Amino acid sequence: MGKPTGFLDYERMNSEETAPLERIKNFNEFHIPLSEEKQQLQGARCMECGVPFCQSGMMLNGMASGCPLHNLIPEWNDLVYRGNWKQAYLRLKKTSSFPEFTSRVCPALCEAACTNGLNGDAVSIKENERAIIETAYENGWADARPVAVRTGKKVAVIGSGPAGLAAADQLNQRGHEVTVYERHDRIGGLLMYGIPNMKLEKGIIDRKINIMKEEGVIFLTGIDVGKDIKASQIKKDYDAVILACGASNPRDIKAVGRDAKGIYFAVDFLTRNTKSLLDSDFEDKQYIECKGKNVVVIGGGDTGNDCVGTAVRHGAKSIVQVEMMPPLPKCRAESNPWPEWPKVLKTDYGQQEAIAVYGKDPRIYETTVKEFIKDKKGNLTKVKLVKLSWEKNEKNGRVEMKEVEGSEKEYPADIVLIAAGFLGSQEYVTKAFEVEVDARTNVATEKNCYHTNVKNVYTAGDMHRGQSLVVWAVHEGREAAKEVDMQLMGYTNLE
Repeated sequence: MGKPTGFLDYERMNSEETAPLERIKNFNEFHIPLSEEKQQLQGARCMECGVPFCQSGMMLNGMASGCPLHNLIPEWNDLVYRGNWKQAYLRLKKTSSFPEFTSRVCPALCEAACTNGLNGDAVSIKENERAIIETAYENGWADARPVAVRTGKKVAVIGSGPAGLAAADQLNQRGHEVTVYERHDRIGGLLMYGIPNMKLEKGIIDRKINIMKEEGVIFLTGIDVGKDIKASQIKKDYDAVILACGASNPRDIKAVGRDAKGIYFAVDFLTRNTKSLLDSDFEDKQYIECKGKNVVVIGGGDTGNDCVGTAVRHGAKSIVQVEMMPPLPKCRAESNPWPEWPKVLKTDYGQQEAIAVYGKDPRIYETTVKEFIKDKKGNLTKVKLVKLSWEKNEKNGRVEMKEVEGSEKEYPADIVLIAAGFLGSQEYVTKAFEVEVDARTNVATEKNCYHTNVKNVYTAGDMHRGQSLVVWAVHEGREAAKEVDMQLMGYTNLE
């Protein structure tokens, strides 16, 4: 521990952010990193705890506490403080496949479990991670390292999201020949088209993909396995197959008037926006236009916030974000103690921008859609919202949502974006590979395993565990790679 009193000597400092009214003029990342000297002092704040909850990745009360990748956080925090950036990078890469992604989009489960956060501000672990990986790129430490010896084994990875990429990277480093199939025109899956550019610039993804190509991974785009190529052919051509196609079925809102024109799923909205941005800087007009329109976003999670931020950038006339749940408390409740994930109210970047533009928080809590109202031509014009109350069912003891009678209110709406989550894997893929699914349509395996009921077919990521975080997808991809490697070689040295 380089600075025993670091957490007392130095206050937490975060990277600066471009002001909301300025950053909404484009779709670029808006965080301004600290200087190298200031970042090193942030590393000094780590206490090198005897029990580092930050890297535990354990489940507490149904929520993850600490990093699922078990990153060696106290080690590289200390190395950052000492200025030994290369060694910090080597320790980080030992457990993390894509710190350039997680340091941008992860909600920082590690920081929520940081011991400093018990009575003060947590260590800025996420920003230390970003500083490490970006310093590595600047100095050439993260350049391609082609594999010297090949095993002769071939593996197909279906899907190029974070789980598929993590599995492909690990198995390629082991010496297997890995081919990644992606149905879209660009590699990255959720990272490419599900997360807006201002959270993760796509050049960051391309930078890593190009390195993986140099190292020998084969990427095939525009191929929808199960449609364009038969699953039987894939199983015949490869020694093992990993299904990492994500949880691609968006949850719908069933209300009167659902067939109105102007209602879109959030994933389609975000995908078309990013594709148009990358293809033509919006010149092709292939995105869903929000300029001058009243936008209603249904869903209060990260995807809903991304829709808000995107609609703000397009110049929406108004934005309302509908949440079924009541607002979280501003401070931890006694029933939610450290090191559990803190269930507290967060105002994310999209909401911050909406407040700056429209003068108020766009969120409406304990509310749902009762009706979509359309004109004679079938175009959406309004949404009728209704307040919800939570009442205990005396028969079964469960707390249930009930509509509050007489609380209906109409809001103008030209566009509705449904960001209500995802329901599981897509049927045409699971049927093509004849894999069993569970009640939630996730691909079924034994607990803590990745092998499906079909010989030599594995699964990982959201397709396996359901909708989750990028860091969990990376974890699953790495774990599935171990299992595949064990089956192919009889042992594994993957970590």
